[in-house]
Amino acid sequence: MWHDIRTLNIVSGILWALCGVALLAGTLVWLAQRPMFALRGVVVQGLGGAELRHVNVLTVRSTALPRIKGNFFTANLDAVRTAFETVPWVRKASVRRDWPDQLVVSIEEHQALGTWGEEGQLLSTKGDVFVANLAEAEENNKLLEFFGPDGSEKEVLVRYAELEEWLKPIGLTPVAMTLSERYAWTITLDNGVKLKLGRDRNKETVKTQVVRMTQIYPLMKAYFGERIDSLDLRYPNGLAVSAGGV
Repeated sequence: MWHDIRTLNIVSGILWALCGVALLAGTLVWLAQRPMFALRGVVVQGLGGAELRHVNVLTVRSTALPRIKGNFFTANLDAVRTAFETVPWVRKASVRRDWPDQLVVSIEEHQALGTWGEEGQLLSTKGDVFVANLAEAEENNKLLEFFGPDGSEKEVLVRYAELEEWLKPIGLTPVAMTLSERYAWTITLDNGVKLKLGRDRNKETVKTQVVRMTQIYPLMKAYFGERIDSLDLRYPNGLAVSAGGV
């Protein structure tokens, strides 16, 4: 091989090319670490231009910013995203570089629908359980109350939406919902009446119970007035009324 001029030229050319690539890579790494590329700012905005109601500058500075390492080129965007997703009220975050010296973080906030369980957790409108300041969550609307076994959050949320629709004919809506460990439903309405629905024996069980109740509720209301405390809907062909003074 050492007497083959053509082969030696090819090998030599490859070695010089490798040296050139290594030199270029080293130069780029060196340049990327220069102070001129230090991060000068992090812009935090709502996803799709949405207004951020709960994520504020002080929270971001104390929770997320100290965890950002590196400069414009070397900052790990996945690590930055993870850091922001640990901030209270942040559901999701996406991060991009904005030349020449800042990062832009787009945030989707949780929207609290109600409390979950007894431990001060919140349930979002998308069925996520999260921890945040309850007082902040109650600024705009009164929180509903939800209870259920671990992992049943989205099932409870779906049933809440169904009940809202089924109860429209009588102008009532749920304010508290409990799914027991045996998967039996108990609902409290905004007029204080409690509905005992029991377990779903099949896909249409609860819907049938509630629709039947809405059909005769005006008659019960006319007879009992505001004295109705609870309605037991677990009977196959009727219901039981508990009312004050009866």
